[in-house]
Amino acid sequence: MNAVAVGWLVYALTGSAFDLGLVGLAQFLPILLLTLAAGHVADQYDRRRIVQICQAIECTAALVLALGTASGWLTMNIVLAVVAVIGAARAFEAPTLAALMPGLVTPAQLPQASAFAASATQTATILGPAAGGLLYALGATVPFACVAGLYALAILGVAFVRLASPVPVREKVSLQSVLGGLVFIRGNPAILGAISLDLFAVLLGGATALLPIFARDILHTGSWGLGVLRAAPAVGALTMSVWLARRPIRRRAGWLMFAAVAVFGLATIVFALSHALLLSLGALCVLGAADVVSVVIRFSLVQANTPDGMRGRVSAVNMLFVGTSNQLGEFESGMTAALFGTVPAVLIGGIGTIGVALLWMRFFPALRDVDTL
Repeated sequence: MNAVAVGWLVYALTGSAFDLGLVGLAQFLPILLLTLAAGHVADQYDRRRIVQICQAIECTAALVLALGTASGWLTMNIVLAVVAVIGAARAFEAPTLAALMPGLVTPAQLPQASAFAASATQTATILGPAAGGLLYALGATVPFACVAGLYALAILGVAFVRLASPVPVREKVSLQSVLGGLVFIRGNPAILGAISLDLFAVLLGGATALLPIFARDILHTGSWGLGVLRAAPAVGALTMSVWLARRPIRRRAGWLMFAAVAVFGLATIVFALSHALLLSLGALCVLGAADVVSVVIRFSLVQANTPDGMRGRVSAVNMLFVGTSNQLGEFESGMTAALFGTVPAVLIGGIGTIGVALLWMRFFPALRDVDTL
């Protein structure tokens, strides 16, 4: 909701596509700069309090935007500053939340809990933008006030969380401790393979940045078609995450992860070659479903095989790599499309994703041989 409302607000203030790009940059840079330090903090302090502090900052930021739109004193520079503060808070919140979950369930329940978390995320991905747009129609202040209220509820919810594990003992801050997540991942081939496989799959197979071109020039659908194309991967992801929540992965997890990445690549190829809207939507739904299988296995594998005292730092590295690959994947898609054309660019990405899956099966046998999560 917040992302849609900020986008509409910025475009209303400036009418500039470049300024819309600056909003993304203002969110991404704090995450890039602070994530490793945030992982260290998540391993040294009470994770529930970190999450509450981050959500309080995000709640305050939403209130600033609500008051600014109501009073008319918001400028583009103020919006960018507020968005950067939100990005900084999320840099600490995201890895802390990821590290918090394993302390709330048993190891056997972790894959199922991961699927529930994925279903919640995909539901928000589908409903959030629509809700933000509808609320913005009532006035720019309304969505930001609602966002602030929802953050307040989240803070209250975290207050009721009870952890079985004790609050970690604080270590002296050092470069070694901050980079501990990178060192741990490098020494665990299965975790390194899972994170790097996801990174390169997203980097090569990201066709979402080119969806406006497919909607207008290839499928000839217009803006409404772009809307359903953007929603299709989330619909597939939500469907698969609900399925995995009811029927969690029990055996052959490593093979399933490689198979999911290969299916992701095949679906990308089908989408690239399709000239029919229904076939394209189906390919994107399959793409989203395959992506969730990979995400659930990776998250469960990383969290189940990481000591609690390292989970914040390892989660931070994981999210830094995945977040960076999403941003760079869009850049790669745009550059490849400019060089070779839109359809060849997506086709190359799909073939490359399958190639990475096959190579990683050879390079990371420890990941391939993972059975249970």
